[in-house]
Amino acid sequence: MEFLGDSMLSAVVAEKLYKDYPGLSEGDMTKLRSALVRRETLARIARHHLKLDGYLYLGHGEETSGGRAKQSILADALEAVIGAVFLDQGFEACRNLILRLYEGEVEKAVGASLTADFKSQLQEVTQSRYHEIPEYHVISAKGPDHAKEFIVEVVVGGRVIGKGSGSSKREAEKEAAKAALDAGT
Repeated sequence: MEFLGDSMLSAVVAEKLYKDYPGLSEGDMTKLRSALVRRETLARIARHHLKLDGYLYLGHGEETSGGRAKQSILADALEAVIGAVFLDQGFEACRNLILRLYEGEVEKAVGASLTADFKSQLQEVTQSRYHEIPEYHVISAKGPDHAKEFIVEVVVGGRVIGKGSGSSKREAEKEAAKAALDAGT
């Protein structure tokens, strides 16, 4: 079911991007589709829109280790629901469900994508000014595995030029790069 749901989700999101944002390049649409169907996005939608965490049947071990909050489990559950709707109700019902669940998500992702590739922007700046590539270092990771908070600093020439935090290393790195750019690095 997860495989089928994942395939339906990718197709519907790709169609929406293609129709609603014809000016975007193929590469930009591919990046956006990836961001919209990745685990973090699916888990957030599963938890906040459908409250799937309350309907999961988990084994004792998963239940006691915080399985209801695990992004991988929530993402898989949402993909399975989408696959089940496709098999039971057909493509149009599945498409309509996905579009309802993603209402606002696509627009938000497009806006963020057009302004937020901070790591690439920072790399261009540091290469042209200092002839160096920024390095990212995790300086702390706090909290339980299912809800970690990472703090990352970005370093150029042995000097810390920005710090950021996030629920993933990638997100924290992006925030560190944004902080460095905001500081005028």
